[in-house]
Amino acid sequence: MPVSPELNERMKAESRQKIMEAGLRLFAEKTIEAVNMGDIAKEAKLGQATVYRLFDKKPDVVLAVSAWAWDEYRKKNTMAADKSTMTSAEVFEFYLESFIDMYRNHRDLLRFNQYFNAYVKREGIPPERMQPYKEVIDSVEERFHQNYLLGEKDGTLRTEIPEKEMFSATLHLMLAAVTRYAVGLVYDAGIDPERELQLLKEMLMERYTVQ
Repeated sequence: MPVSPELNERMKAESRQKIMEAGLRLFAEKTIEAVNMGDIAKEAKLGQATVYRLFDKKPDVVLAVSAWAWDEYRKKNTMAADKSTMTSAEVFEFYLESFIDMYRNHRDLLRFNQYFNAYVKREGIPPERMQPYKEVIDSVEERFHQNYLLGEKDGTLRTEIPEKEMFSATLHLMLAAVTRYAVGLVYDAGIDPERELQLLKEMLMERYTVQ
């Protein structure tokens, strides 16, 4: 009996979801280079032919996992707040705290992202293929922009500092710090990682908010 188009699409979607979840687990645990398409099929409990029907080669899976994983994090971020009642400085602090929450609850995503950045450079992935990943980052930047505009009105952000500098510095410093702790690329001096991350957050708050 032939499969209906609706059932076929549902089966494809279910298989793709399994591949995304399996890919993230394996890439985060073993590095991207150490994983092949057969490993992904086995982890997803699918045949290799099914994986290859959906993705021509491993870079396609890697790019899809990156866009999917960050979009899932954005939609399911465990931190929630009613930003409608918050000042711009309070929203900014919430934004910085979300990186620390990522370290607490999403270290697999941070480890994967570290390996992903190195992988796309090594493989020479062209910018146009990074568009789904870029769209997720763009959505974060847009929310930051809206809060910067609020800061111009309520005066709790130091908006004499250019928005681009504020966004770039906070994104890169916080993401680099939580990633290095998640991967283990830090000097172990017996200090609580979360305490050091809180210190970094406090320094950025002092730099960018009106005290």
